[in-house]
Amino acid sequence: MSVATGAFLIFAASQVGTPGPANMALMATGARFGFKAALPFVAGVALGKQLIIWPIGFGLMGLAETVPALFTALKYISAAYIIWLAWKVANLRLKTNEKAKAPGFAAGLIVHPLNPKAWAMIVGGFTAFVEPDTPTFEATAIIAACLLACQIVLHPIWTFAGHKIAQTVAGTRAETYLMWTLAALTVASVLFVLFGGGKA
Repeated sequence: MSVATGAFLIFAASQVGTPGPANMALMATGARFGFKAALPFVAGVALGKQLIIWPIGFGLMGLAETVPALFTALKYISAAYIIWLAWKVANLRLKTNEKAKAPGFAAGLIVHPLNPKAWAMIVGGFTAFVEPDTPTFEATAIIAACLLACQIVLHPIWTFAGHKIAQTVAGTRAETYLMWTLAALTVASVLFVLFGGGKA
């Protein structure tokens, strides 16, 4: 296929599932206000990523056609940044934000457009998992659908049970293993595409 859908799903799940500004906000909101009260915020966060996926997709796929060398350079730059993010994730420790306020749908919409991790994972998705000659709409639709699917599954988990996970493993040896496993999945999915020659 022109998009490494299987590898990208692993990458997307590892990115969407790891701690970051969005997931920390979701976890804190669920912990303080309950799952039902947080649902508008969850929906806003999930849909907000779509606001940057489509512009990035159309811009980058056009770049791949006109300046393929720059597209390739971005591929490796994005991969390097994502690996750096994975290192940061490996050393993160779970904690809730006691000062979180009850947000709504509109607040959720702006989370990802203001989130550097979201921009990095989307750029990395297009440059590392998409062949340069892939039709723009096809590439963008697949990336958007994969990320939305991961968000639909993982964002509610952070909201509903994230605070309990934090309370259970925070400060224990299991927390370290968890964070390093999530980071390793991120790195492995990127290296598979960059050096394994795989498009799944």
